[in-house]
Amino acid sequence: MPYISAILTAAGFGSRMNSPKPLLEWGDGTLIEHQIRALFAGGVSEVVVVLGHRADEISPRIFGTGARCVVNEQFADGRASSIRAGLSAISPDAEHALILGVDQPRTAEIVARVLKAHLSKDALITSPRIGGRGGHPLAFSIRLMPELMRISEQGQGLREVFERHRADINRVHIDDPMIRLDINTPEEYARARAMYERM
Repeated sequence: MPYISAILTAAGFGSRMNSPKPLLEWGDGTLIEHQIRALFAGGVSEVVVVLGHRADEISPRIFGTGARCVVNEQFADGRASSIRAGLSAISPDAEHALILGVDQPRTAEIVARVLKAHLSKDALITSPRIGGRGGHPLAFSIRLMPELMRISEQGQGLREVFERHRADINRVHIDDPMIRLDINTPEEYARARAMYERM
């Protein structure tokens, strides 16, 4: 099995939630614990959690999960800086990278389907799709590492890599609206819990 590193970004302010997203209740624990479990159960080899805002409060939730964390001191610069920090910390054995935000709850089944589709094609980029629209998590070949390490907020983050390799994207239809779930507000959190928390 190829070595797959998952980068879970959890560094932002979460200003619209009025509380740290990683510590939101989800299932029998917190959102960050759920995400780490789902990533490992979905088949990744390692999980690197990128912390920033209130890292001291969040990091105890990572101990004992099998994941490790890095702190992005430049987290206020935006998510691109956190992705770069995570990529800098992955294993030298990594052959592929899976990128997901802590505010994008996913099941192990979704993670596994994206990975299977990505590995079966030895794709540069794999993007889950529903209704013609892209979702998450995204999978990247480590062959793109030099480009991924140059992403910036000014260049629209991962979008700049997508644009350069649009013809090479492995688009995988997954008939589950959860692939587009993104929690930014208390209202979105309440709806997400009602629909998906036990999944």
